[in-house]
Amino acid sequence: MRVATDIGGTFTDLVYFDEKGKLAFKKTHTTIPNFEEGVINVLKESNVNLDSISNFVHGSTVVINTLTERKGAKVGLICTKGTRDVLEIARSNRPDLYNFKYEKPKPFVERYLRKEVNERLNYKGEIIKEVDRNEIIDIVNYFIKEGVESIAVCFLHSYINHINEKTVLEIINDEFPEIDVSASYELIQEWREYERTNTTVLNSYVKPLTKTYINSLDEKLDEHIHDNNRFIMQSNGGLNSFNDTKRLPINMVESGPVGGILGAEVLGGLIGEKNIIAFDIGGTTAKCSLIHEGKVNITTDYYIEKNEVSSGYPIKVPVIDIVEIGNGGGSIAKVDQLGSLKVGPESAGSNPGPISYGNGGTKVTTTDANLYLGRLSTSNFDNSVDIQKVKLSIKEQVSDIYNSTVEEGAMGIIGIANSNMLNALKLISVRKGYNPEDFTLVAFGGGGPMHAAELAKDLGVKKIVIPYAASVFSAWGMVMSDARKDYIQTYLTNLENLDFTRINNKWKELKEKSIKEFEGSNLGHLSLKYEKHIDLRYKGQEHTVKMKIKDSEWDDKFIEEIKENFNHLHEFTYSFKLDNTEIELVNMHLTAIGKVEDIIIPKISMKPIVLENALKEVREVYFENSGWQETRVYNRDLLNEGHEINGPAIIEEKTSSTLILKDQIASIDNYGNIIIKL
Repeated sequence: MRVATDIGGTFTDLVYFDEKGKLAFKKTHTTIPNFEEGVINVLKESNVNLDSISNFVHGSTVVINTLTERKGAKVGLICTKGTRDVLEIARSNRPDLYNFKYEKPKPFVERYLRKEVNERLNYKGEIIKEVDRNEIIDIVNYFIKEGVESIAVCFLHSYINHINEKTVLEIINDEFPEIDVSASYELIQEWREYERTNTTVLNSYVKPLTKTYINSLDEKLDEHIHDNNRFIMQSNGGLNSFNDTKRLPINMVESGPVGGILGAEVLGGLIGEKNIIAFDIGGTTAKCSLIHEGKVNITTDYYIEKNEVSSGYPIKVPVIDIVEIGNGGGSIAKVDQLGSLKVGPESAGSNPGPISYGNGGTKVTTTDANLYLGRLSTSNFDNSVDIQKVKLSIKEQVSDIYNSTVEEGAMGIIGIANSNMLNALKLISVRKGYNPEDFTLVAFGGGGPMHAAELAKDLGVKKIVIPYAASVFSAWGMVMSDARKDYIQTYLTNLENLDFTRINNKWKELKEKSIKEFEGSNLGHLSLKYEKHIDLRYKGQEHTVKMKIKDSEWDDKFIEEIKENFNHLHEFTYSFKLDNTEIELVNMHLTAIGKVEDIIIPKISMKPIVLENALKEVREVYFENSGWQETRVYNRDLLNEGHEINGPAIIEEKTSSTLILKDQIASIDNYGNIIIKL
């Protein structure tokens, strides 16, 4: 049996497949701050036979929450002499040149805890000055005196030669084994000083807490599960061992959300959809990513807390290209000082949660608005719902301020939330040169099916897929995932005078490194396959374009093919190309994929039920521009392949609700997915 658990800000999800392909899932509330308790709770509540678990995958938002809530360790930074202020200087680019509210992000390490070392490499990676052991010991003693819990080490040019960083790491581990330490070379072999430094600092910032959390989870699992095949979902969409993740926890910064993106990729292959916009609405956030030609996009240009007033913090590790905003079912609606209605990013979470949860929540959320408008049923809540309290709260907190009806206030909350989500969807499609009409929207999470119909209509998408088990789809994707490691190496050279022997040997070295690391991560039994990408630019440019290449030997013919493909890709990305300009190679990117045995996803069994017998009820639902309408509500569990439902209608299940608008048609395919055509 293969099991996956996914900890979100509001719910902890579980999905399992047994050896016959049977799928089952369960949701329970997230237990903050003891997240591992929620995992054990959902395992017990699902009635899974724990002795039969052969593969356990875990995804979590613990790292991203630690960063955003500033609950990590006190960090000290050791850097090359003269680079103490690289975190302070950062980059000069601003999200909006004319935004006077812009504030430069405050470094995670204060200046008095940033210590310079008298070591040096030149730009070729040649040693100019070695590390002085006594100097390092003095610095660490100072850090201990100041209460530092974790240390980051980042030296100039260590992406070429990490000898000095490795020496510092060994000194600290030998002399101060009780202190956590991270060196940039463990995380990144890619240039850009500020990004490397910040990534290393953030890894150190989350390392003590994450290590404690993973150790605690491991111990809890030992009490229930005897098999040691336990893995954690990484931000690049692959699995890794518990031990590797404890050492480099920043690699799980998007651990939870990327599971759903990988799930959408797998589902697309199953139903013949290569171009997908994956869209996930949870209790706290909404996430979206674009899948083109059946493949997700991996980037190292990832930021947290980047918005219109902040340039955010770069994390230069491989992450599935994902846009995340603070809008989910628990997002709080409020009117600001200027009289504008805002929804999110603040969330009611799971405790106290929305008003409708009955746990003491007093602030109106998106879930409360959807419930009042009839899009959610009170029967699907775990508690008895005081609908009058929900109505009164919307009236007092929103409607009365605008002199409007309660319906208009609730619809306004949903409209603002949808607008925020629509902007995110445009960021990963229209703003990157893709036409949404060429894509299918796969919507999941507890809230995705409820908002998908309106968003697809506004975006111009013609087809929506609501997967089976949509509310736990991120965990579903984790079960389907392979092990994956990415190796990115800066290798700056002109394509005109490339040394073929040297670069072919470099690819071989990366492959050999991957084999060694897989064997050391409890993954050596998996067969490896490889993908190659390179980052290219025209000579004189600052930034690059990533391009996939064949896994073959480099020679003159191959270089000409690369040049031609790069020109086409640059034109697609930036609307122009420079045919007679020299091209530079900047980064080599090898992806090693350890193939996990595929799960045969079963088709749904036909039930002797006609569509009329799947009707739960007819209730009034509020729609924009047409007001309250009597709307048919169907039980998803009773729907069969071939059933068609004309909108307006709702398809309900215990953990989610799918809205179908007028002039939209929903049908059920042979895997139990809801297909909505606009």
